[in-house]
Amino acid sequence: MAAPVQRDQELELTIDSLAFGGNGVGRLDGFVVFARGGLPGDTVRARVTKVQRRHAEARVTDVLVSGPQRVDAPCAHYPACGGCRFQDLAYDAQVAAKEQWVADSLQRLAGLTAPPLEPIVPAASQFGYRNKMEYSFAQHDDGPTLGLHRAGRWDEVLQIDKCWLTTDLGNAIRNRMREWAREEKLQAYDQETHEGYLRHLVVREGRNTGQALVQLVTARGERFDRERLIEVLTEFPEVRSIHWSVNSGVAEVTNLPTELVWGEDAIEEEIGGLRFRVRPNAFLQTNTEMAEQLYGIAREFAGLQGGETVYDLYCGIGTIGLSMAAKALTVWGIEISEESVACAIENQELNAIGNTAFFAGNVGEVLSDLRTRAGDPDVVVVDPPRAGLAGKALKRLGEIGAPRVVYVSCNPTTLAGDVKRLGDVYGYELTRARPVDMFPHTPHVECVALLEHA
Repeated sequence: MAAPVQRDQELELTIDSLAFGGNGVGRLDGFVVFARGGLPGDTVRARVTKVQRRHAEARVTDVLVSGPQRVDAPCAHYPACGGCRFQDLAYDAQVAAKEQWVADSLQRLAGLTAPPLEPIVPAASQFGYRNKMEYSFAQHDDGPTLGLHRAGRWDEVLQIDKCWLTTDLGNAIRNRMREWAREEKLQAYDQETHEGYLRHLVVREGRNTGQALVQLVTARGERFDRERLIEVLTEFPEVRSIHWSVNSGVAEVTNLPTELVWGEDAIEEEIGGLRFRVRPNAFLQTNTEMAEQLYGIAREFAGLQGGETVYDLYCGIGTIGLSMAAKALTVWGIEISEESVACAIENQELNAIGNTAFFAGNVGEVLSDLRTRAGDPDVVVVDPPRAGLAGKALKRLGEIGAPRVVYVSCNPTTLAGDVKRLGDVYGYELTRARPVDMFPHTPHVECVALLEHA
């Protein structure tokens, strides 16, 4: 049966709910239409952008009647900027939707009719929570600008004057760097022609230490005056570290080797009474305030009594493992990023923790070697990327058969898939799960899950 809508057709829809990822769900004679920009309770006019056999996608062009959960967005750049999706959705409705997304994923993909889901932990701060921001340069008629990509566009950068997700310091550094680029008459890189020089700016902050790190990413060649760049950035006493990266390729990336231009090679952050050194490419949870709560839930689920061997897989700079060390016999961490492992080792020394060890390697490939070296684990903590556990890593984890697995997830769908495989093939049961809202006004949600071996 053919879909009842066509591309570019204008529809009037009533939005019933939010789908995972943040699009509003409307129906036309039972046919599902996912409408970007639609919120629950809205009546909207939307233009169809894509038609498939079982559903269509559309973009809201006008809100005819606002739903009860729609609020005024405070940011002058919303909704043009792609950094936020839900500034116009009441915060309690955001967290309710995220909790429901986790529940739906566990029911639909993991096959759990009654998942053991505990109430979501809302964010302590709805704005100004990010400790890391990545900005793009773009060339305007009056010179280079600096900001975030326009919503839905990879090739268009929106100049940002005030971002509500970062701090006053972060906003001031970005705006000053835009002025610097214009003062120096440097041209922004053009993604279509591959001409130009300035590509990205990364600002990282130690929210509890008051320290900041700035990374400038350019095309090839050193076309800027180092001393002037240092003068500009050290106008901010919080800036302790300035790095420069060269991106010779066409991909828009910032995770690149860096050269230290000035200051310390890393800044420090403090979480839960521990201090952590953070370099440009090291992974750290982007919301410092909520990271402490996330790690607290992971420790609670681990149920450590003092005599356990803990594996910390995808350990990053060691934050979770080091936070568990005081209640464990030993903690062994694996991380593929050598830079993150170097930070983890420094962090263990910085905090005078003697019962942890960290190694660089692919989890799926080195887990068997770790087992030979460290013995069987009592608890395994995994904090994988959005894609979840790679096939080999999941297989090795399942074969080890640790009594408890604490899974820290940033993607409910891959968490649910991994929970199902660990249950069906290796005998694990999901006994607890608690979502945590780390990123207000975005469709992202973290979840800590406890799996116990049957």
